[in-house]
Amino acid sequence: MRQPRGRGEGIAPPSWLALVFLLPALLLLGFLVVYPIVYSVVRSFFDASGDSFVGLDNYVGVFQGHDNLVAVRNTAIWVVLAPTLVTIVGLLFAVLTERVRWATVFKMVVFMPMAISFLASGVIFRLVYEQDPDKGVANAAMVAVHDVFRDQVTYPGAAPRTTNGSPVRAEGGAVVSAQPVAAGQSALVPLLRVKAEDLPEKVRPAARPPAARAGELTGTVWFDFTRGGGGTPNAPDPGESGLPGVTVEAVRDGKVVGKATTAADGTFTIKDLPSGTFTVRVPKDTFTASYRGAEWLGSTLITPAIIGSYLWVWAGFAMVLIAAGLAAIPRDALEAARVDGATEWQVFRRVTIPLLAPVLMVVLVTLVINVLKVFDLVFIIGGGDPNASVLALRMWTESFGGGNDQGAGSAIAVLLFLLVMPAMLFNIRRLRQERR
Repeated sequence: MRQPRGRGEGIAPPSWLALVFLLPALLLLGFLVVYPIVYSVVRSFFDASGDSFVGLDNYVGVFQGHDNLVAVRNTAIWVVLAPTLVTIVGLLFAVLTERVRWATVFKMVVFMPMAISFLASGVIFRLVYEQDPDKGVANAAMVAVHDVFRDQVTYPGAAPRTTNGSPVRAEGGAVVSAQPVAAGQSALVPLLRVKAEDLPEKVRPAARPPAARAGELTGTVWFDFTRGGGGTPNAPDPGESGLPGVTVEAVRDGKVVGKATTAADGTFTIKDLPSGTFTVRVPKDTFTASYRGAEWLGSTLITPAIIGSYLWVWAGFAMVLIAAGLAAIPRDALEAARVDGATEWQVFRRVTIPLLAPVLMVVLVTLVINVLKVFDLVFIIGGGDPNASVLALRMWTESFGGGNDQGAGSAIAVLLFLLVMPAMLFNIRRLRQERR
């Protein structure tokens, strides 16, 4: 006897109907993903014109030439440093958010850069890394800290007269007295070529040296130039500016036996000198350019500087994921470790980190995938400097940025695809294991 069908049986749609509904998505996926990948692989075996088959020459060329080798080196630096630093900083921020009072506000501030496009972030850090301290925030901060610990005023480019009658002369970058000076005497140090912008705000008219007592050496360092002409060379005249903040040394047999700093009117007094004669010297540091900060976008620091901007953008992403992992850690395990006498550092290192290892690995691998494709920040901040180039930027340059060699660009694209695939497969495998 035929059994009656249960409710719901026999109403499953045929397989062809499911394919009909999936067909538009499959066509779109094939057109936007599969076709470009296949075309890039095929195009990578042809020359720039696309007419001649060149085999693996384009792949070999990725590791030839100065610019390509720099891009490969920088990509390796990015892969090693950027994900590691972002993960570590994200871990520190995540732990910190559990201990600060305003955790929500802190998370919002740290995560906020993720809401800014990479283009805007690149423009921001392009301004941050400006060489001029009056424009670049990074160098402005460095110069401010440097000037706190250095009181000496500099007058770059200043120099004495070269005529025979000048009481001082240039020697090894410094300015020294032309004739020895004994204690109880005075020395004049006239200088020329002092820039108006280098003069301090508290500058006063140059004064004649005060009378020297026994065991003292006095003098004046000033800008020996009278506006409008006139004045007596090598003598302080009315209207000529004293040079304050200049270190003046008394030197004998190559050793400094006394020093002083000029006042606002350029005068100085070196005290407690032994008897005999000395050479008056203004050190060469006085005539070197003042500290202007680091050359962030130079050939040496440009890659670390861009990695710093990447850290600013992605630290919030790592913090949020790791904070979610921290929230899932059983508090019983942490409390048990503390009851057993473990310090907070031991709890963090031996309990928290092992339990967070899966989350940290997912964050690290995700950042590795992202770093291999980094383009925006390098393009905007680097400004086309070959010293900042990475493989993703070289791919664009070879294909569309002036290289006009889509064969070489396709080879770099395929290489990046092969580098990303292991990390993607690792992430997929781990996600499947967690679901099981």
